[in-house]
Amino acid sequence: MFSVLTHFLTLSLYFSDNTLTPPCMMEKIQHSEVEVKGLKLHVAEIGSGSKAVVFLHGFPEIWYTWRHQMIAVANAGYRAIAFDFRGYGLSEQPAEPEKETMFDLVHEIVGLLDALSISKAFLVGKDFGAIPGHLTTAVHPERVAGIITLGIPFMLPGPSAVESHLLLPKGFYITRWREPGRAEADFGRFPVKSVIRNIYILFSRSEVPIAADDQEIMDLFDPSTALPPWFSEEDLATYASLYEKSGFKYALQVPYRSINVDAGLSDVKVTIPSLLIMGEKDYVFKFPGMEDYIRSGAVKNFVPDLEIVYIPEGSHFVHEQMPEKERYVYIN
Repeated sequence: MFSVLTHFLTLSLYFSDNTLTPPCMMEKIQHSEVEVKGLKLHVAEIGSGSKAVVFLHGFPEIWYTWRHQMIAVANAGYRAIAFDFRGYGLSEQPAEPEKETMFDLVHEIVGLLDALSISKAFLVGKDFGAIPGHLTTAVHPERVAGIITLGIPFMLPGPSAVESHLLLPKGFYITRWREPGRAEADFGRFPVKSVIRNIYILFSRSEVPIAADDQEIMDLFDPSTALPPWFSEEDLATYASLYEKSGFKYALQVPYRSINVDAGLSDVKVTIPSLLIMGEKDYVFKFPGMEDYIRSGAVKNFVPDLEIVYIPEGSHFVHEQMPEKERYVYIN
């Protein structure tokens, strides 16, 4: 396990009160375009260590979601890289997004490592970013030194990945968003900035977002609700500007409308040292069978060398909510 195979590296941001990453540090993050698999990807990078950490965002996130961790990782002597997945933010859209699946992101991760001349990296995946992270680790273990995921344990895309959805009401947000055209119509009633605000507020709660028969998911939002204290208006504006560029078309396809595409893999295991950081107030914990899958240790049937860290007050956005409390683990 980690206590034997690795050393522990605690990355705290050591700023008082609610002050997190100072603007002067954000200015040190370098941005570039890197061509991978025929598409130009927006890549953010800081640090020049010999070991690289590649961060994989979820939805409604973007490279910026890792701003605190990137700087902490760079300060600890690592090369920190975060990028917008294809179809997200400032990265180019594929020609036929409706045909894309999680496996396109696996090829993208490996292609990015090749383009940046990185033979092996640590992967950190949040939300759906954990899925291509785990798949990359399982299929290309020689390219991954260790993997950390937040909010999502090991899951294989395919019919089994949506079985739990069948146990939830039909107003469950993933079920609604998988229906062609429905989310587009729902989101289209609001400016992009309002959509991001609504989703951030809804998803930071501990309740699973479920709409009534006469509601859409955006109707669950109360306009009088303030942003979480750890998410500023400036943060919201940054996210909104990136999604105004990309829209939501690819995000609805990957992950939501492609999550049931069979992985074509059997007896898959992640054999390298792994860490799962789970906020106990994360609504994902309330998916049918999810908490038992994690707490019982059943997840270790697929990820045998796994350590799990629980953060009692952590939400679905624990890395933005409490970056000073997260512990990252790396191999020597």
